[in-house]
Amino acid sequence: MERKESGYRIGLKEEDKQLIERLRKGEEQAFEKLFTQYYETLCVFALHYLPDEDAAKDLVQEMFFKIWEKRATFFITTSLESYLFRSVHNQAINYLNHEKIKKTYKDKILDGFKRKLYNDDVAYNEVDLRNAVNQSVESLPEKRKRIFKLSRYDGLKYSEIASKMDISVKTVEAQMTQAIKSLRDKLKDYRK
Repeated sequence: MERKESGYRIGLKEEDKQLIERLRKGEEQAFEKLFTQYYETLCVFALHYLPDEDAAKDLVQEMFFKIWEKRATFFITTSLESYLFRSVHNQAINYLNHEKIKKTYKDKILDGFKRKLYNDDVAYNEVDLRNAVNQSVESLPEKRKRIFKLSRYDGLKYSEIASKMDISVKTVEAQMTQAIKSLRDKLKDYRK
Protein backbone atom coordinates (compact mmCIF):
# COMPACT_ATOMS: atom_id res chain seq x y z
CA MET A 1 0.00 0.00 0.00
CA GLU A 2 1.41 3.38 -1.00
CA ARG A 3 1.74 6.24 1.40
CA LYS A 4 0.35 9.55 0.26
CA GLU A 5 1.53 12.97 1.23
CA SER A 6 -0.74 15.98 0.65
CA GLY A 7 -2.79 14.06 -1.91
CA TYR A 8 0.25 13.11 -4.03
CA ARG A 9 2.12 9.86 -4.28
CA ILE A 10 5.54 10.01 -2.70
CA GLY A 11 7.03 9.37 -6.18
CA LEU A 12 6.14 12.89 -7.31
CA LYS A 13 9.24 15.12 -7.17
CA GLU A 14 9.14 18.03 -4.78
CA GLU A 15 9.94 20.41 -7.64
CA ASP A 16 6.96 19.07 -9.64
CA LYS A 17 4.67 19.38 -6.61
CA GLN A 18 5.60 23.03 -6.25
CA LEU A 19 5.16 23.65 -9.97
CA ILE A 20 1.69 22.07 -9.90
CA GLU A 21 0.70 24.09 -6.82
CA ARG A 22 1.80 27.32 -8.54
CA LEU A 23 -0.06 26.28 -11.67
CA ARG A 24 -3.24 25.59 -9.67
CA LYS A 25 -2.98 29.15 -8.27
CA GLY A 26 -2.97 30.47 -11.86
CA GLU A 27 0.69 31.57 -12.05
CA GLU A 28 1.46 32.04 -15.74
CA GLN A 29 5.22 31.66 -15.08
CA ALA A 30 4.59 28.13 -13.76
CA PHE A 31 2.63 27.27 -16.90
CA GLU A 32 5.37 28.74 -19.12
CA LYS A 33 8.00 26.70 -17.28
CA LEU A 34 5.95 23.52 -17.70
CA PHE A 35 5.37 24.28 -21.38
CA THR A 36 9.02 25.15 -22.10
CA GLN A 37 10.32 22.13 -20.22
CA TYR A 38 8.17 19.51 -21.98
CA TYR A 39 6.79 20.91 -25.25
CA GLU A 40 9.55 19.81 -27.68
CA THR A 41 9.96 16.36 -26.11
CA LEU A 42 6.22 15.74 -26.19
CA CYS A 43 6.01 16.84 -29.84
CA VAL A 44 8.71 14.32 -30.77
CA PHE A 45 6.85 11.66 -28.77
CA ALA A 46 3.56 12.51 -30.51
CA LEU A 47 5.24 12.02 -33.90
CA HIS A 48 5.51 8.31 -33.08
CA TYR A 49 1.73 8.14 -33.47
CA LEU A 50 0.73 10.98 -35.78
CA PRO A 51 1.29 11.41 -39.51
CA ASP A 52 3.01 14.81 -39.48
CA GLU A 53 4.69 17.46 -37.39
CA ASP A 54 1.79 19.91 -37.55
CA ALA A 55 -0.65 17.35 -36.17
CA ALA A 56 1.81 16.50 -33.37
CA LYS A 57 2.30 20.16 -32.43
CA ASP A 58 -1.44 20.81 -32.49
CA LEU A 59 -2.11 17.83 -30.27
CA VAL A 60 0.53 18.83 -27.69
CA GLN A 61 -0.63 22.45 -27.69
CA GLU A 62 -4.20 21.28 -27.16
CA MET A 63 -3.10 19.18 -24.20
CA PHE A 64 -1.33 22.16 -22.62
CA PHE A 65 -4.36 24.34 -23.30
CA LYS A 66 -6.57 21.85 -21.43
CA ILE A 67 -4.15 21.84 -18.50
CA TRP A 68 -4.26 25.63 -18.32
CA GLU A 69 -8.01 25.68 -18.72
CA LYS A 70 -8.48 23.21 -15.83
CA ARG A 71 -5.53 24.43 -13.79
CA ALA A 72 -7.59 25.09 -10.64
CA THR A 73 -8.51 21.42 -10.42
CA PHE A 74 -5.30 19.99 -11.92
CA PHE A 75 -4.31 17.07 -9.73
CA ILE A 76 -2.11 14.09 -10.56
CA THR A 77 -1.13 10.99 -8.67
CA THR A 78 1.90 9.95 -10.74
CA SER A 79 5.04 11.74 -11.81
CA LEU A 80 4.41 14.86 -13.86
CA GLU A 81 6.43 13.54 -16.77
CA SER A 82 4.50 10.25 -16.82
CA TYR A 83 1.22 12.13 -16.69
CA LEU A 84 2.16 14.35 -19.66
CA PHE A 85 3.42 11.48 -21.81
CA ARG A 86 0.34 9.38 -21.00
CA SER A 87 -1.90 12.34 -21.87
CA VAL A 88 -0.21 12.78 -25.24
CA HIS A 89 -0.43 9.05 -25.90
CA ASN A 90 -4.17 9.00 -25.07
CA GLN A 91 -4.90 12.09 -27.16
CA ALA A 92 -2.93 10.62 -30.07
CA ILE A 93 -5.00 7.42 -29.91
CA ASN A 94 -8.19 9.49 -29.79
CA TYR A 95 -6.97 11.55 -32.75
CA LEU A 96 -6.20 8.42 -34.79
CA ASN A 97 -9.58 6.89 -33.94
CA HIS A 98 -11.30 10.11 -34.95
CA GLU A 99 -9.36 10.20 -38.23
CA LYS A 100 -10.34 6.58 -38.88
CA ILE A 101 -14.00 7.45 -38.34
CA LYS A 102 -13.68 10.45 -40.67
CA LYS A 103 -12.05 8.26 -43.34
CA THR A 104 -14.80 5.65 -43.01
CA TYR A 105 -17.44 8.36 -43.34
CA LYS A 106 -15.62 9.89 -46.32
CA ASP A 107 -15.39 6.47 -47.99
CA LYS A 108 -19.14 5.95 -47.48
CA ILE A 109 -19.88 9.35 -49.01
CA LEU A 110 -17.63 8.62 -52.01
CA ASP A 111 -19.19 5.19 -52.40
CA GLY A 112 -22.60 6.85 -52.36
CA PHE A 113 -21.52 9.27 -55.08
CA LYS A 114 -20.15 6.38 -57.15
CA ARG A 115 -23.43 4.53 -56.79
CA LYS A 116 -25.38 7.66 -57.67
CA LEU A 117 -23.23 8.16 -60.75
CA TYR A 118 -23.77 4.53 -61.66
CA ASN A 119 -27.50 4.96 -61.12
CA ASP A 120 -27.42 8.18 -63.17
CA ASP A 121 -25.68 6.23 -65.96
CA VAL A 122 -28.34 3.54 -65.78
CA ALA A 123 -31.09 6.18 -65.80
CA TYR A 124 -29.43 7.90 -68.77
CA ASN A 125 -29.26 4.57 -70.64
CA GLU A 126 -32.92 3.93 -69.87
CA VAL A 127 -33.91 7.34 -71.24
CA ASP A 128 -31.75 6.70 -74.30
CA LEU A 129 -33.41 3.31 -74.83
CA ARG A 130 -36.89 4.80 -74.36
CA ASN A 131 -36.11 7.45 -77.00
CA ALA A 132 -34.80 4.80 -79.39
CA VAL A 133 -37.96 2.69 -78.89
CA ASN A 134 -40.20 5.71 -79.52
CA GLN A 135 -38.29 6.61 -82.69
CA SER A 136 -38.44 3.01 -83.89
CA VAL A 137 -42.18 2.79 -83.27
CA GLU A 138 -42.75 6.11 -85.06
CA SER A 139 -40.78 4.83 -88.07
CA LEU A 140 -43.16 1.87 -88.58
CA PRO A 141 -45.63 2.02 -91.48
CA GLU A 142 -48.79 3.89 -90.42
CA LYS A 143 -51.16 0.90 -90.11
CA ARG A 144 -48.57 -1.27 -88.31
CA LYS A 145 -47.70 1.63 -85.96
CA ARG A 146 -51.37 2.14 -85.04
CA ILE A 147 -51.89 -1.58 -84.36
CA PHE A 148 -48.72 -1.75 -82.24
CA LYS A 149 -49.70 1.32 -80.16
CA LEU A 150 -53.25 0.03 -79.61
CA SER A 151 -51.82 -3.27 -78.40
CA ARG A 152 -48.80 -2.18 -76.35
CA TYR A 153 -49.67 1.35 -75.24
CA ASP A 154 -53.44 1.14 -74.89
CA GLY A 155 -53.53 -2.53 -73.82
CA LEU A 156 -56.21 -3.65 -76.29
CA LYS A 157 -56.59 -7.33 -77.23
CA TYR A 158 -56.08 -8.38 -80.82
CA SER A 159 -59.83 -8.95 -81.25
CA GLU A 160 -60.56 -5.42 -79.96
CA ILE A 161 -58.01 -3.93 -82.35
CA ALA A 162 -59.49 -5.92 -85.24
CA SER A 163 -62.97 -4.68 -84.38
CA LYS A 164 -61.84 -1.06 -83.92
CA MET A 165 -59.90 -0.99 -87.21
CA ASP A 166 -62.38 -3.16 -89.11
CA ILE A 167 -59.75 -5.76 -90.04
CA SER A 168 -59.30 -9.44 -89.25
CA VAL A 169 -57.58 -10.75 -86.12
CA LYS A 170 -55.12 -12.58 -88.45
CA THR A 171 -54.14 -9.23 -89.97
CA VAL A 172 -53.56 -7.78 -86.49
CA GLU A 173 -51.39 -10.81 -85.58
CA ALA A 174 -49.38 -10.53 -88.80
CA GLN A 175 -48.87 -6.75 -88.35
CA MET A 176 -47.80 -7.21 -84.69
CA THR A 177 -45.31 -9.93 -85.71
CA GLN A 178 -43.83 -7.60 -88.33
CA ALA A 179 -43.73 -4.67 -85.89
CA ILE A 180 -41.91 -6.69 -83.21
CA LYS A 181 -39.42 -8.08 -85.75
CA SER A 182 -38.72 -4.58 -87.04
CA LEU A 183 -38.26 -3.18 -83.53
CA ARG A 184 -35.91 -6.03 -82.57
CA ASP A 185 -33.74 -5.27 -85.60
CA LYS A 186 -33.65 -1.53 -84.93
CA LEU A 187 -32.94 -1.95 -81.19
CA LYS A 188 -30.41 -4.80 -81.40
CA ASP A 189 -27.61 -2.51 -80.05
CA TYR A 190 -29.53 -2.15 -76.77
CA ARG A 191 -29.82 -5.88 -76.15
CA LYS A 192 -27.37 -7.46 -73.72
